[in-house]
Amino acid sequence: MQKTQRKGPGVEALVGYGADARGGGIAYARVRGNGAKQLLRVSFGVNGRWPSEGAAVAYAALTAVSRALWKRGFRDVRFVVGDARFAQEVATGRGVGETLSIPYVRLRCALNSLATFSIQAGVTDDLTQRARAEAVFNLAA
Repeated sequence: MQKTQRKGPGVEALVGYGADARGGGIAYARVRGNGAKQLLRVSFGVNGRWPSEGAAVAYAALTAVSRALWKRGFRDVRFVVGDARFAQEVATGRGVGETLSIPYVRLRCALNSLATFSIQAGVTDDLTQRARAEAVFNLAA
C-alpha cells in the first residue's frame, strides 16, 4: 500500500496551546500553504510527572500537532510557535533540562517522521489565547 504524500513547498502551521492544572491540553494549528487552509484542534495530555505548564505543555502540544499533520498527509511543515526560547531549544537541542528529556525525545521522533520541518518563533497569540481559555474552562477532551 502506498502512502499519499502532499507534494510541493509544504505548509506553515501556526501553533497555539494551553493546558489545565491536571495536564489536559488543547492545541490549535492554523495550517496554510500548498493548497491547504484549515484550523486544526488537537487535544493532548501532559504526563503527570512533568509540570502542566511551560515547556512540558509546549512539547506535548507540538508533538500532538506534528502527529496530526502527518496523519493528514503533510510532510513538509514550517511550525511557528509563540515562544522563542522553546523554538530555539527544539531546533538546537540545547537547554533541554533533564526533566524534559523524554518529552523532547517524543517530540523529535514525531518531527523526524516528517520529510522536512523547521520551527521558528512568531505571533500566535490568538490561537494561544483560544487554547488556554478552552483548557481553563475544562473543555479539553
